[in-house]
Amino acid sequence: MIRRLPLTALALMGLSLGACTTNVGDKLGELGEKPAMTKITDPTKDPGYLKVSMPVPDPVAATHENGSIWQAGARAFFKDQRASRVGDVLTVNITINDSAIMANETKGQRNDNDQVGMTNLMGLETILPKAITPGSLINTSGVRNTDGKATINRQEQITVQLAAIVTQVLPNGNLVVNAKQEVRVDYDLRDVSFSGIVRKSDIDATNTIQWDQIADARLSYSGRGQSEDLQQPRVGSQLIDILSPF
Repeated sequence: MIRRLPLTALALMGLSLGACTTNVGDKLGELGEKPAMTKITDPTKDPGYLKVSMPVPDPVAATHENGSIWQAGARAFFKDQRASRVGDVLTVNITINDSAIMANETKGQRNDNDQVGMTNLMGLETILPKAITPGSLINTSGVRNTDGKATINRQEQITVQLAAIVTQVLPNGNLVVNAKQEVRVDYDLRDVSFSGIVRKSDIDATNTIQWDQIADARLSYSGRGQSEDLQQPRVGSQLIDILSPF
């Protein structure tokens, strides 16, 4: 007897096999070669790029106090060297040193014992078969014990410096910045990408901003190559883990 797979499972298998074919084709194309670096492109042209829309106050026109040519927030008398327009570049210092230690334990114990009988019930107990004792019609007991433990000990440390480009200026003057960096060593390629929202006044005189001054920051630190391939399970194993109900 042939069993039919659900449509959802077939769809998942089709998508997985399609992704596998693309991945395998890319790897076969790089057989014996170093991982190819991606080309420098306009980040606003990426398929997944979306303009940031945030609630901001009404823009206020810049004014000069008492007729002075000095502009508030400027770092130089003649020109502010900090990034302020689309296409400008600024330096982002990323320093992450986080650690989290959690230990949870849950214990539960429950004992149930139920006994129900019918000794006298308006004479109806006489109609029961002789094999049934009216005084012990139902007798149940149950014991349940639960003991669960979970421990998390995580430590993350990342120190990197990136040059980011301004891709958008929000109505309130805040800057949307994006950065990408690739480093290839032998047959391994390290890929770092970053995006976030920067306030102009937080950019210092050296046109640099710190990680903890960036809103909605997104940092991806990953890689590809021979070392990454050895650390990942094979595609077939991943597919079985996704589709297996056990």
